[in-house]
Amino acid sequence: MKICIFGAGAIGGLMGAKLSLAGNDVTLIARGPHLEAIQQNGLTVIHEETSLVAHPTAFENPEDAGPQDYVIITLKAHSVPGIADSIRPLLGPETAVVWGVNGVPWWYFHELDGAYKNKRLETVDPGSVQWDKIGPKRIIASVVYPAAEVTDYGVVNHVEGNRLSLGEPSGEKTDRVQALAAILVNAGFRAPIRPRIRDEIWLKLWGNLSFNPISALTGSTLEEMCTAPDTRALIRAMMLEAQDVGEKIGVSFPLDVDKRIDGGKSVGAHKTSMLQDLERGRPMEIDALVSAVAEMGTLTDTPTPTIDAILALVKMRGRLAGCYDG
Repeated sequence: MKICIFGAGAIGGLMGAKLSLAGNDVTLIARGPHLEAIQQNGLTVIHEETSLVAHPTAFENPEDAGPQDYVIITLKAHSVPGIADSIRPLLGPETAVVWGVNGVPWWYFHELDGAYKNKRLETVDPGSVQWDKIGPKRIIASVVYPAAEVTDYGVVNHVEGNRLSLGEPSGEKTDRVQALAAILVNAGFRAPIRPRIRDEIWLKLWGNLSFNPISALTGSTLEEMCTAPDTRALIRAMMLEAQDVGEKIGVSFPLDVDKRIDGGKSVGAHKTSMLQDLERGRPMEIDALVSAVAEMGTLTDTPTPTIDAILALVKMRGRLAGCYDG
């Protein structure tokens, strides 16, 4: 199997290294000093007291890699429309694209029975660029749980976690998703195949939707915002509005809202990814995590006043910091 990781940052680097060490034909698409370090010295993964070095192929130009069996996208959602054309040389007739990206995916309504089947979401796929150039039929969904960070060029610190839940948008247990799961398990990951992968997407999104923008607006950690009564009440209101939206499109929520908030609190003094991006002057994941839920609220005639208010504030915060241009 030929596997390409498009976006060899923390999660992509971790996956690429472990898949390569397991004997797979892995290509990473990266750039700049990180790419140069991988090409010259390999990709080092550090976990606790263990350090392993993998030597996957690495290119800047996807044309150098050619068609793949699986293309695993581990970029942030707002980055993908701009590289949709770049992905195309990696796509053969049967290539599957594994969507390892946080937030509401652009393909969400593909093959989803009901009134919104094949509806396209403008907030996460402006002009249907991804729908038309990548194509929803190629997608295998993945909900990514490992925590990792790039600590130096060519070096990834694997903090914790090894679960990568998989699922076909149709809910089928196809040959291609079973083969991918087997490859990931052989590389040391847990890779359960979910018949209702959208439920798991929403369970992760439920927290990201609220924790991320509130942390960016307040500068608070997960523990701080989930403990303080005022911010906890705000989080709860956003999550209940999101639950109303999700249930109207068929989502089943396995947890009580307060248990989900307590799960965030238990992480401790951790800064969300959106707050980290704001502090480092990097583009913020506002649309995939928040705007798309508001768009779904409009689509389903579900009021989302708290989500809308926080969205307006965090967009302005991002614009003023030069971290959001939507």
